[in-house]
Amino acid sequence: MRKTFSRCVGLGLMAAMLAGCASDESTGDNGRPKTKPEALNVAVLQSDAGSPGKKAMARARISTKSGDILILEPDGSVTPMALDSPGGRDAFEVSEADLAALNENLGLDLSGVRAMGAVRKRGPTAQEKALAEFKARTQPLKLNLPASFKPDSKDFLASSVKSYDSPRRKGDSLVEVTANLRSGVDADTAFAYATCALAHWAESKGAPYARHIRTLSDKRNGKIMVGSVFTLSDKKPMGLTVMTTKDTLQECKARGIPAA
Repeated sequence: MRKTFSRCVGLGLMAAMLAGCASDESTGDNGRPKTKPEALNVAVLQSDAGSPGKKAMARARISTKSGDILILEPDGSVTPMALDSPGGRDAFEVSEADLAALNENLGLDLSGVRAMGAVRKRGPTAQEKALAEFKARTQPLKLNLPASFKPDSKDFLASSVKSYDSPRRKGDSLVEVTANLRSGVDADTAFAYATCALAHWAESKGAPYARHIRTLSDKRNGKIMVGSVFTLSDKKPMGLTVMTTKDTLQECKARGIPAA
């Protein structure tokens, strides 16, 4: 008996498994399901005992009665093979020459196997559709300033940015921008100042995107203090308004809002 089992054509293995899963929908001429064959005859390639580098054609059978794949050797011995073993994985790695040599496996009688219909292309899931619709609503973050706005450099006193790096998501971080402005400045101008300070800081860190989380304002010592929180990311984040660092810096320059 040739001890070394090299590889079995994938078609023969698949035919055995499919034959074992044949359903009642496959019927014979009398309307009754065909009896599942006990074994399928296949051809396998094995190493020649006299010449290990040479492959020889041999006859074998694949049992359809057992839950395992059993190679029934011509001499009656049984060679078990687990599909997740190195030998089982190697059984599917056949070359074009091997497939050509095993053409006779195409003559297997698969009349008892249920016909497989064409595989339909999977459409988007409900979650994927919802995410796509939400993404379509995303707008770039703009400075909410009127067309008649004229900046006064005395309104913008100082700004600072503090970062809290995310321990779970590399490249993402939470930042808080603190901006101080002269008393009497409106909320839109204060938020624009904080946004421009963030854009300048994000550019220095190489962060192309930011998403606004929340903004709080307070009055202290006759000044307005604004605290805005953003998330920075290397990839465009999900959100209704997303800041693009480069575009925001251009708008800050055009509207005369200091970015530092």
